Amino acid sequence: MDERIRTQKMSRVLVSGSAGFIGGYVVEELLRRGHEVVGIDNFSKYGSVTKSYDDHPAYTFVEGDCRDIDLMKEWCADCDHFVAGAAMIGGISYFHTYAYDLLASNERIIAASCDAAIEAHRTGRLRKVTYLSSSMVFESTDCWPSYEGQEREVPPPLSSYGFQKLAVEYFARAAYDQYGLPFTIVRPFNCVGIGERRALGDVEILSGNVRLAMSHVVPDLVQKALKGQNPLHILGDGSQVRHYTYGGDLAEGIVTAMEHPDALNDDFNLSTPVSTTVLDLARAIWTKVNPNLPFAYVCDEPFEFDVARRIPATEKATKILGFEAKTTLSEMLDEVIPWVRHAIDDGTL
Repeated sequence: MDERIRTQKMSRVLVSGSAGFIGGYVVEELLRRGHEVVGIDNFSKYGSVTKSYDDHPAYTFVEGDCRDIDLMKEWCADCDHFVAGAAMIGGISYFHTYAYDLLASNERIIAASCDAAIEAHRTGRLRKVTYLSSSMVFESTDCWPSYEGQEREVPPPLSSYGFQKLAVEYFARAAYDQYGLPFTIVRPFNCVGIGERRALGDVEILSGNVRLAMSHVVPDLVQKALKGQNPLHILGDGSQVRHYTYGGDLAEGIVTAMEHPDALNDDFNLSTPVSTTVLDLARAIWTKVNPNLPFAYVCDEPFEFDVARRIPATEKATKILGFEAKTTLSEMLDEVIPWVRHAIDDGTL
């Protein structure tokens, strides 16, 4: 084991994509645990955003592009850990609209990140990189639950986003194999929380009588219910299975994986163990928004990459990291629904 990872202590952590959806939760969790944090983001998705921790004395924000190798080298060299989370990312329709840009931009981001980290580990203080992958690496599987290692046994993902996230994992392992750069890979499943908003490059999609920016299923369904859509429009027949996991729980898992000595050079699915169909999700949202109205829905044609099941094995993260995602779907919705209502009123969603 790398001697610099043997004894964990409060560290200086670089987080790329710190202004993003999951990135915001990760920064909060790092600060909560007493780490010093450097966040880097170019505000390309949402534009300039304000975070609750912006003035925290242990937080430094750098506005910059993670494809800039010199910039990444500068900041990697003076950090103990690097949480590599920067990427173009969006909902299922986003995969279609920006199929090439997702692949090209994210490849440039991960290549620059690894180049910088390899040098920072060799000549600076960097101990390890924690890479944020995705459940989409299992996109082409036909058996469940998806366990760690299955991503190299099944056909590669068909979507350019899923394929590129699989490439992130190959970058991580290749940088270790050739240069000895320590790594941990984490795969968040279906993050739910607050902070998603209308992105700068969003193209509006008509869903029934409501125009939606390209987002994710939970805020989209909440938005439609709040705007009075009845019956509620869902993509596909609603039988799609997902594991909706709270952003705060995912951040705890990511930071634990970053810190844990037994996570070294290993990979982990991070997810709730609870399966929920899209139809059950829609019904739960409807009941909270419209408790006095009967639930009614219609099915719209699904997108091509809307996989039927996304079901993770979670035992490894529990056994090695002691990680369990405990926030219930009902608790998540109690946080998300008021946030979406406020965002609608402000015109940011």
